[in-house]
Amino acid sequence: ILMLGPLFAPHNPELIDLTNRLQGPSASHWLGTDNLGRDIASRVLAGAQVTVGLSLLALALSILIGVPLGLLSGWVGGRFDWAVMRVVDAFMALPDYIVAIVLSGLLGPGFVNMLIAIVVVKWVGYARLTRSLVIQEKTRDYLMISTLAGGSTRRILRQHMVPHIVGPTLALATMDIGKVILLVASLSFIGMGVQPPSPEWGAMLNDGRAYFAQAPELMIVPGLAIFVVVALVSWLGDQLMRRYTISADDERLTHVAA
Repeated sequence: ILMLGPLFAPHNPELIDLTNRLQGPSASHWLGTDNLGRDIASRVLAGAQVTVGLSLLALALSILIGVPLGLLSGWVGGRFDWAVMRVVDAFMALPDYIVAIVLSGLLGPGFVNMLIAIVVVKWVGYARLTRSLVIQEKTRDYLMISTLAGGSTRRILRQHMVPHIVGPTLALATMDIGKVILLVASLSFIGMGVQPPSPEWGAMLNDGRAYFAQAPELMIVPGLAIFVVVALVSWLGDQLMRRYTISADDERLTHVAA
């Protein structure tokens, strides 16, 4: 639904109308207008696609990089595992926000550079999680039997390992959506992310700072949008994490009973 936000926008979110700047809520502008006369409601709806869409893209790329590396690291082991884990430990030793800000500052502002910075700091969590799951599973008896039966490594990984990785990865990704949304908004707020006139929520917060006393809705509306979306996806991630934990416990009890 958030991705379809621009379709419900009553006005062009980038249309400047200086004759109607800083207007309060009205029939034509439900939430008023900003300092350039742009419709706030339209910009918030269009900004959902930018902020949330960019966050989902960053998470997808992080998963596509982190999961295969973690899978190979846990299965192959040896020097390859050591090298991958040293890189993972180096990134995880520092806060995500600090590393992302430093990388964005080095690469410069912009959509692509911010995307690179976020992927660099987020893939390590999925690599570490996947590696742990693979190491835990590859000692199970059914994998030894599958290997003795002549199953190829590719087939074992696809049929036995990947199904065990999907659930925890999905739960972690759902928990991460809120964090990435905050990261995207934060980088845009300090001028390192999406650049004007794109209607991104963090950039809208930055634009409204100078007019907070005169028109507080310029900051309140995008701030509430960020809060509501982050709260919802965090709740959903918590539910998925609990469901996965219960399912994993049930599976262990089944193996013990058998």
